[in-house]
This record gives sequence, structure tokens and C-alpha cells, in this order.
Amino acid sequence: GVSHVLTLVLQELSLLCKRDVNGVGMLYDLLRSRWLQALLKIYECLQHYLGKRPIPVMLQARALNREVVELLREAPQSGEIKELRRLLRAPHLKAALLCAHDTVAQKDFEPTLPPLPDNIPENEEAMRIVCLVKNNQPLGATIKRHEITGDITVARVIHGGLADRSGLLYAGDKLVEVNGVPVEGLEPEQVINIL
Repeated sequence: GVSHVLTLVLQELSLLCKRDVNGVGMLYDLLRSRWLQALLKIYECLQHYLGKRPIPVMLQARALNREVVELLREAPQSGEIKELRRLLRAPHLKAALLCAHDTVAQKDFEPTLPPLPDNIPENEEAMRIVCLVKNNQPLGATIKRHEITGDITVARVIHGGLADRSGLLYAGDKLVEVNGVPVEGLEPEQVINIL
């Protein structure tokens, strides 16, 4: 994948870097940066997901079930047909299994990002929207109030924690919003409760 190609490029650049040809050192450092590595991991995961995403064959299994039951009613009645009709009309099949199938088949489980806030300052260098799903595990990062600006920032990222494994949060990152709640003016303890 992309990571393999990047590894090959880094190997080639390391040879040129020793000779410092036309700013190759800067390019080498850029390609080795943690944020680019994390971005490539995310890209490869998304490509893998898109390639293996299951797609339902049909959205309305209950409608097909009703149609099959009607066709079986008109067919010559044998023991097998009667048994099949009985199974297809059973409440646990109709109400539970087929209803659940139709509900899942019609939903869109793609990840959605919240809209960007309207009041982003013009002089803002960069803003990232980070989505981490905790599932009852700690975030693996601590926060603090910046002494000069008063902003809530990531104080440190704990090695091996969720934030570290995701590669999306770094010490010094400013928190603007958590779970849709603006954090400006909040105390770090209040932000922790939102997290």
C-alpha cells in the first residue's frame, strides 16, 4: 500500500539526504513526520474499509417474504411447500429477523463529521476535526489551561493510550470543542466531564 511506497521513498531519500541535495533533508523530515504517518494509516484503513464494506443484496426482505408466501399459496400443495409457508409466516422470522435486516440494510453507517464552526478566526493556522470513539476506555491524554492564552490544551499524550494509538492528538493541541460543546471559558475539570 501507500506505507510501503513511502518506506521505499524514504530509503531513497536517506541516501540523497547524506549529500543534502536540493533540500532533500527537509523533504525527508516531512515524509518521516508523525502526522503524515498517521494520515497515511487513516487513509489505508479507509481504503481497506471501502473495499470490504458489505452491501445488502436488497433493502426490503419483508416485502420479498410476503411475495414468496403468496406465490407458495398458489403452488401445488406438498408437504415441503406447507412447511416452507409455515416457516416464512412465523412471527420470529417476520418480526425479528427480516425486520432487523431491513432496518440495518436501509441505514447509512458511514462516519459523519460535524459541520465546521462558522466563527473560525481568519488568522487560525490549522484546525483539525478529530473523532475518537472511546468505548469505556480512557482517552489516554491529559489537558490543562494554557498559562498565557487561557486556552484548554492537551498537556500530554500517554504512550499506548487511545489518543497515542490514533495518532490524532498531540501535546500542545488546542481544544476548541468537545462532543459539540465549545470549551472556551470552561475549566479543565468541566472539559474532562464532557470527554
